[in-house]
Amino acid sequence: MTKTRITTTGAPGAIGPYSQAIDSGQTVYCSGQIAIDPQTGDLVPGDITAQTERALRNLGAVLEAAGLGYADVVKTTCFLVDIGHFAAFNAVYATYFPEPPPARSTFAVAALPKGGLIEVEAVAVRPTSS
Repeated sequence: MTKTRITTTGAPGAIGPYSQAIDSGQTVYCSGQIAIDPQTGDLVPGDITAQTERALRNLGAVLEAAGLGYADVVKTTCFLVDIGHFAAFNAVYATYFPEPPPARSTFAVAALPKGGLIEVEAVAVRPTSS
């Protein structure tokens, strides 16, 4: 199996021993993205809506670096520090993923890095040419 690291300055750099994404051929595994501004390295100010927007833009930058987009995502895993934010998170999330949306799991967690409110990771698959 071939593993290729995907990196972009359009999303925050890894803050630990991991890659922004790994391309294994047909499948790209994207690490979780939180609402860090890639230019400043700071968590964006604001509520769950603002943080979801930033996290999903970061994810989009990683997908783009792999030559993919939101339509290529087949599975996401989402982490919320407050499950009470579920509806507001969904309202933003729905604007990023075309029909049919990817399969998804969403969990409430005790905390996220840098005090973030949301984290989203994804698995995307390269389209096959027929």
